[in-house]
Amino acid sequence: MIRSANPTAASPGRQARALRAAMALTAGAAMTLTACSSGGSGAAGTAGTDIASVARTGVRDGGTLRWATDELPQTLNAYQADASADTETIAGATLPAMYRLDGHGAPQEDTDFLTGADVAQSPRQTVTYHLNPKAKWSDGRAVGAADFIAQWKALNGKNSAYWTSRNAGYDRISDVRQGKDAQQVEVTFATPYADWRSLFSPLYPKSVTSDADTFNDGVRTKLPVVAGPFAVKAVDSKKGTVTLVRNPSWWGDRAKLDQLVLTAVPMDKRAAALAAGTLDLAEIDPETVSKVAATKGLAVRKAPDAAYAQLAINGSTGPLADERVRHAVARAIDRKAIASSVLKPLGLPAEALGNHLVLPSQNGYHDNSSALGSNDIQQAQALLADAGWKRSTAKTGDQAAGGPGRTAASGAVTVVEPAAAVTKSGKQLSMRFVLPAGSPTLDAVGSRIATMLSGIGIRTEITKVDGDSYFQDHIASGDFDLALYSWPGTAYPATDDTPIFAKPVPAPDGSLTVAQNYTRVGTDQIDQLLDRAGGELDAGQARDLTTKADARIWAAAGSVPLYQRPGLVGLRTTVANAGVFGFETPVYQNLGFRK
Repeated sequence: MIRSANPTAASPGRQARALRAAMALTAGAAMTLTACSSGGSGAAGTAGTDIASVARTGVRDGGTLRWATDELPQTLNAYQADASADTETIAGATLPAMYRLDGHGAPQEDTDFLTGADVAQSPRQTVTYHLNPKAKWSDGRAVGAADFIAQWKALNGKNSAYWTSRNAGYDRISDVRQGKDAQQVEVTFATPYADWRSLFSPLYPKSVTSDADTFNDGVRTKLPVVAGPFAVKAVDSKKGTVTLVRNPSWWGDRAKLDQLVLTAVPMDKRAAALAAGTLDLAEIDPETVSKVAATKGLAVRKAPDAAYAQLAINGSTGPLADERVRHAVARAIDRKAIASSVLKPLGLPAEALGNHLVLPSQNGYHDNSSALGSNDIQQAQALLADAGWKRSTAKTGDQAAGGPGRTAASGAVTVVEPAAAVTKSGKQLSMRFVLPAGSPTLDAVGSRIATMLSGIGIRTEITKVDGDSYFQDHIASGDFDLALYSWPGTAYPATDDTPIFAKPVPAPDGSLTVAQNYTRVGTDQIDQLLDRAGGELDAGQARDLTTKADARIWAAAGSVPLYQRPGLVGLRTTVANAGVFGFETPVYQNLGFRK
């Protein structure tokens, strides 16, 4: 699940979740968000989790939990470009992490590895990690400074022999060394870094990160040395499974399960697999929620996921390069109505999302959509007129084919015609709306948006493309005017969201270097605000800068958030401590089955 060929500022795991969030839409996955009032801010709202919580005393020892995944991971190295969300899951169960996320997306110390961390800001920012003295690798060696040093050198971008997908944060470090004893690690930054808690999570052993060949190819299908509640037993490409077993060297709470088996199962096969008893836990699509819920022995968990759906507006060329036209498109869309159409059938709050960088369940959420303006047809029409697009009552040949205000389908293209088109220099305003094939949810959302745009005189051509090529061949390449896809939420927006909203930079060959900003819309102010937020060590001031950056992103009108996607998980009623995790890092040693 890669967001780009070189996502240098995307954190591991989130980089993987990004493409899964984008491509989940192609599988018909539903979307949701927690209820929030416009202009609201401050403390976190409803937690985006729905977990079948059971105390450890109520979980039986033993058993195998079969968990559906999207695909067999191509690597077990979370810092490589071809890492997947399943790579992240495996790393979370088998490797150290200094910080893990709670249900509100806030980083918390993982006490199995870290007893505390001190931050000094003068003369330079220095973080002193106090390691749990019990923490050790499965080869018997203590987790220590040598592992931190090797990972820093592998990921700081100075050694091109390492095939890394990112260097954000690590490139700001000037030194890593052991502190006063073996349980202390001192990390000194050349420039302040607000998101330092994102680093060294996961932490790989120095046997992986001290050698480029091992880093690049040595842990693609195996992890010989681990330090988590589980160890990797086998990766079976024929069966499409990764089998994790208890780590006998683990010093924390003993894993309840004997085995955790990640099994690649297509989304449309999961309901049947759950019913047949060949899966215990699986993310499911909205079309199968009722079927799973009605099956004896199964249940459905649902909650706001740590991701949001958006309308992407490509502002690189054509009419949409004009900010007034982008604003007209955005203001013609009734986001509340779209959210309601998707969420009400699932029994979830139907509220439109008001922030690109912080989701409603997180601290610091604020609805900044007023920087763009509310749904207003008259204002949208006025914006088009100001940009030179005038209404005409005359029908074009295309309009006659579809009929005024109607839809005409031809092959893979569906044309939605306005009753009265807007034209400029004799040319009708028409937009290519690219959607993935095979998604009932997106079919409905796309049709609603096209109808709304017809109300201000815009013609849309809806093209459905193969889901496997949708993201790489159309979104990443910029082959669209309008598109629907998702981004994941993050605990570290100044780091993780910078490549999504950074202003594209011209390359020597005349093309644009866009990172993950596939709408090609950005401003210097957005870049400056996110950069300042990334270096601001005062959490309150950093949130203020993030809020200002989000308002500028709304005003640029390249991305229009629609709603927070729902997490929908089917599971056996006997499964314990699993479900919709949202932002929350699973406690893998507590997964299991009820007594």
